[in-house]
Amino acid sequence: MPFTRRVRMLGVSAVLLAGTALVACGSDDKPTTPDLAARGTAMTTVKPERRDLANKVSLTGKVVLNPTYGLVAPVDGEVRFLNVRPPTRTPTKATRVATVYDDDDKAHHIEVPAGSGFAGRLVDDRATVTAGMPVVSAKYAGYALVAELDGGQAYQISGAAGTVIAQIKNGPGPFPCTMLGTIAALPAGNVPEEPAPSTSASAPPVVREPGNTQNSEPTGLRLTCTGAADIKMINGAAATLEVVTQSASNVLTLPVEAVAGKQGKGQVDVVGPDGMRQTREVVLGLTDGKVIEIKSGLTGDEMVAVPGPNLPQPAPGENGPLGPGTK
Repeated sequence: MPFTRRVRMLGVSAVLLAGTALVACGSDDKPTTPDLAARGTAMTTVKPERRDLANKVSLTGKVVLNPTYGLVAPVDGEVRFLNVRPPTRTPTKATRVATVYDDDDKAHHIEVPAGSGFAGRLVDDRATVTAGMPVVSAKYAGYALVAELDGGQAYQISGAAGTVIAQIKNGPGPFPCTMLGTIAALPAGNVPEEPAPSTSASAPPVVREPGNTQNSEPTGLRLTCTGAADIKMINGAAATLEVVTQSASNVLTLPVEAVAGKQGKGQVDVVGPDGMRQTREVVLGLTDGKVIEIKSGLTGDEMVAVPGPNLPQPAPGENGPLGPGTK
């Protein structure tokens, strides 16, 4: 075959092959990719659950022998102290140490409980005091658990009529621990000298044994509690205390990740049958750090998106209660 004719035939074949390739690319056999979900579609949902919920604060403490704790004024008024001396043996009944008289001159007594002794006055006699102010220090006779607090922990616990559960490291527990006195920091307490009895000029002088005027030591913010008498304790042993400040039974809850906000009012995204989110206002209650109580705003039959909605950002330069850039 002549060379020119051979080149012409090769060119025709190349054209035919190119056409075949174009037809193949235009066929319906092209590869496909998965469809993307529409913007705003929730991929994870959760349904509210009913459960018992407790608000807890965990503290690190230790076993202490004969700890000092404080007793507070029960009402606003004027405090008047009784002439009480520190005991020489463990009291088996409560000891009245002071009385606070309110504006109506009604008496409100302050008593050191049995098992503890009077340790000192924390304010002056006839001083004006307010409800909750430490006015008397007492010393517990025996072992107790003491946990030092920072300011944040103190405010979490303050005013809560909660329960305390204790666990001694590598020892007894968990067991209930009864709180003693206040968690407030205490100044040094004093016990005034007992006045010497009066004597006549002709009588010989009275020799009086010195009274126990040693001040009770000041303390920082701390929680003091005691366990049952049969619990073996070793002075200085480490312990963990769990304070239940609030609790609620059979309440509606959601995971904290599903909720925008921590206290008071919040928001959740309710997911409809079409998979789209609708933001709804809710009222929040207790939380244990994992779930949070939904007090109102949901019936419990909804499906809620996880994570929850993003709170709107403030306008540039706008200040909120927590400082610049907050609402």
